[in-house]
Amino acid sequence: MLRQQRTMMEQFYSFLLLCIIFLKFPETWTESNVTTPSNVENMSSTESPESRNPGPRLLVEILVPLLVFILLILLAGYYFRFRKQRKAVVNAGDKKMPNGILEEQEQQRVMLLSRSPMGPKKYFPIPLENLEEEVRIRSADDGKLFREEYNSLPPGQGSFEAANKEENREKNRYPNILPNDHSRVILIPIEGVPCSDFINASYIDGYKEKNKFIAAQGPKQETVNDFWRMVWEQRSATIVMLTNLKERTERAATNRSPLDKCYQYWPDQGCWTYGNIRVSVEDVIVLVDYTIRKFCIQPVHDGCKSPRLITQLHFTSWPDFGVPFTPIGMLKFLKKVKALNPSHSGPIVVHCSAGVGRTGTFILIDAIIDMMHAEQKVDVFDFVSRIRNQRPQMVQTDMQYSFIYQALLEYYLYGDTELDVASLEKHLQTLHNTTTHFDKIGLEEEFKKLTNVRIMKENMRTGNLPANMKKARVIQIIPYDFNRVILSMKRGQEYTDYINASFIDGYRQKDYFIATQGPLPHTIEDFWRMVWEWKSHTIVILTELQEREQEKCCQYWPSEGTITYGEINIEIKNDNLLDAISIRDFVVTCNQEKEARLVRQFHFHGWPEIGIPAEGKGMIDLIAAVQKQQQQTGNHPIIVHCSAGAGRTGTFIALSNILERVKAEGLLDVFQTVKSLRMQRPHMVQTLEQYEFCYRVVQDFIDIFSDYANFK
Repeated sequence: MLRQQRTMMEQFYSFLLLCIIFLKFPETWTESNVTTPSNVENMSSTESPESRNPGPRLLVEILVPLLVFILLILLAGYYFRFRKQRKAVVNAGDKKMPNGILEEQEQQRVMLLSRSPMGPKKYFPIPLENLEEEVRIRSADDGKLFREEYNSLPPGQGSFEAANKEENREKNRYPNILPNDHSRVILIPIEGVPCSDFINASYIDGYKEKNKFIAAQGPKQETVNDFWRMVWEQRSATIVMLTNLKERTERAATNRSPLDKCYQYWPDQGCWTYGNIRVSVEDVIVLVDYTIRKFCIQPVHDGCKSPRLITQLHFTSWPDFGVPFTPIGMLKFLKKVKALNPSHSGPIVVHCSAGVGRTGTFILIDAIIDMMHAEQKVDVFDFVSRIRNQRPQMVQTDMQYSFIYQALLEYYLYGDTELDVASLEKHLQTLHNTTTHFDKIGLEEEFKKLTNVRIMKENMRTGNLPANMKKARVIQIIPYDFNRVILSMKRGQEYTDYINASFIDGYRQKDYFIATQGPLPHTIEDFWRMVWEWKSHTIVILTELQEREQEKCCQYWPSEGTITYGEINIEIKNDNLLDAISIRDFVVTCNQEKEARLVRQFHFHGWPEIGIPAEGKGMIDLIAAVQKQQQQTGNHPIIVHCSAGAGRTGTFIALSNILERVKAEGLLDVFQTVKSLRMQRPHMVQTLEQYEFCYRVVQDFIDIFSDYANFK
């Protein structure tokens, strides 16, 4: 390598040989000493070459071949050493690495040595008041500055002798993701079993808390026993799982079968023994973004030791590749982890597949939120740099690095808006006290934050096609491409896969609702095709056909007998009015299929033409009736519509999710519930009145069931 320094009239050359080997992990590098600078007269001089001092030229002619020769020797030595190690790994049982096994690592190859004349670039802590602006600047130009900052991170230092031992090679899920010797978790050795103290797991510090976490790879079938030994020996009470058992890779997304990311190390039900540890399932709670499992564990051959309760929190909303679309789910998940982890327990065990990418992302968000509270600043760069010395490649891609900032900004801007039911009344009093004090944000200010949620017009390309714009009642309210309801394409007819409808998550289940507009005359057939193709048994309508002398929705059902739209036949069986709800039962058939289905429509008449309902009981009764229908027919999507499919529709879906959580956990978060809906469809819960109505219905619900036990 040649370093060149210029002066006004002359040049000085020094030589440095730098050799980097990328054939194995960790990447190896070495360098020679820098030679003494040699003076070379300016080559632009008018003197002839023969008249110049031949010394520097002779120096170059001697040194360059010598340096090339040394480089070739080093490369050859490392190549043969690598072949020997690789042969030892591959020949163990003639096992082959499946395609894509290094998926996470190959997405973003980390350069372990960055050299520049100025040295590595430094990034300083960001005061909280500057965080929003700094994230905006770094996000510009497709996140260019985030990538630069991420690529400036040091790789971490350490040795990996234990992980590279012959007996331990097969215990590593990925051959280039290994624990440092100085920070690895050391198991109690099993007598007579060599290297039984090894597991691919590392101690990781939290903010001001040493060894708060254990970052581990996802257990392999042959390491499950070691995993449970570690949980028991470390007295851990909480396991955080950030991968699904099988996932597709971005490179192999078209493959039929997804790749193994983690072996299932727990029984689905009952109990199972892993080595010397018996694991029994006590409880399973499935929510939309994560699943909570409770295990009881106890050594088999030591009955005098008391059993322990272990909580596994399994985040299921991380996509197969990339990062979550929004950090809201991760922040809720992190809060639940903090709430359920007992004080004075051992380290929290965190794992994904390799134990560095998503694992590092989770740990960083936790630590920097603690830093925000303590120091009113964030220092992501420094913290990643430090924990990479405990486990290499923590936070594995620039997308994960950017996601950390997005999560921190979300937390800073909106904070923790979750409430328990006992504090709702006091919170409502605070919201109605519109004062300038920063702790007392009025209801209007809270709703104004929701209106600042950006509408992602770049993700509305399908709905904005001219052929599809004709299918919209309100051109500002169309579905996002990423969650729009897709119909089967009619042969030879373009754009027939489109309907103005969006999948919306429920409290426990993804895509539990379909939010749509009231059908237009030329979209009724599409509406019934959607009902049929997505096997919906429940329709909720929240508008009258006409309000204030304007059409809000076409009558898309028969008043009597049977009506046909395209290939779909709808026969009305019952039409009963119960309080403010008309309940209509239809038998729906398709000409191309023999099956007949019962579809029930709940038509709510309690919403006035202007404003909101006077009281919340009617909405509570409607939600209860719909939930009962779902229990009887299976959890296929509930189709909900008003006129445009946003205001009243969003209010109904928000209240359904909020009340479901109140009953299950005794907790509510109106703000984040509505914010999440607006990330899935524009203008959900459209007015301040509708937003306030959500709070009021929850309060009415609590008053009706005033005994707190009813919520648990």
